[in-house]
Amino acid sequence: MTQVIRTLEEIDPGYNALYCDLWGCLHNGERAFPDAVLALERFRARGGVVVLLTNSPRPAASVAKQLDGLGAPASCYDLIVTSGDAAQMAMAAGQFGRRVYHIGPERDLAFFFDSDGMPYDVERVPLEQAEGIVCTGLFDDRTETPEDYRATILYGRNRGLKLLCANPDVVVDVGDARIYCAGAIAEAYTRAGGQSFYFGKPHPPIYELAGRKLTERFGRDASSFDILCVGDGIATDIPGAMGESLDSVFITGGLAAEDTGTSVSGGPDVAALTAYLAAARLAPKYAMAFLR
Repeated sequence: MTQVIRTLEEIDPGYNALYCDLWGCLHNGERAFPDAVLALERFRARGGVVVLLTNSPRPAASVAKQLDGLGAPASCYDLIVTSGDAAQMAMAAGQFGRRVYHIGPERDLAFFFDSDGMPYDVERVPLEQAEGIVCTGLFDDRTETPEDYRATILYGRNRGLKLLCANPDVVVDVGDARIYCAGAIAEAYTRAGGQSFYFGKPHPPIYELAGRKLTERFGRDASSFDILCVGDGIATDIPGAMGESLDSVFITGGLAAEDTGTSVSGGPDVAALTAYLAAARLAPKYAMAFLR
């Protein structure tokens, strides 16, 4: 039975590390949530470690700059681990060829450079010359849908090109607008008979990377931490935590706000939340309207 809580303090002590999602938990793509920032800062002040675990296709350094611009200071986290970081490793290793077709906006071009600003040994080429496809998002996520990529998807499938999905999220909310992400393209590619490969939540590579970074940063094995996962993605954050045998807090005021009866004035509605989780066949240990 999922326990509804109001703040993280209600379940302290017991966890000394958080794997916290970004979009829908810490910010909405336009601004950081002040209560969420304070909650993470308080967790750190009590001796906890905060790892921002995100399906962003951007490398960690790029996400840190983005967070600063949104009003989420470095004081609210210790580490950032991104789907982009995990996916970069596979691309750099040549798993999708050395000549790839990139689907995504210009703001994601940092994906093709290492932490020192040096380009990887991978060339972006037209689709007809590609050995693989790298998808970090839609070219214009404000106006396009996966249907706009039908011809590209069919062409790639017919040529047997593998698709690297740098962000498994299907949709996110930017302010009041819901937009498609790379995961929507990868889903469509798979449905068409193509091969899509994922590196973010709920898939193991991003958790393996987070564990390595925890060990490197704090000099102790990641398994020695009591980790709690926080996220609003019923298809990403919660099954990802379960797959790693980690407890989780489902943030109901994000993507599932309408389904769970959550608004700025209250919620979640217990009956609506129970029905929503039953339909998803998932049982996070905790649920919370917003990260506080």
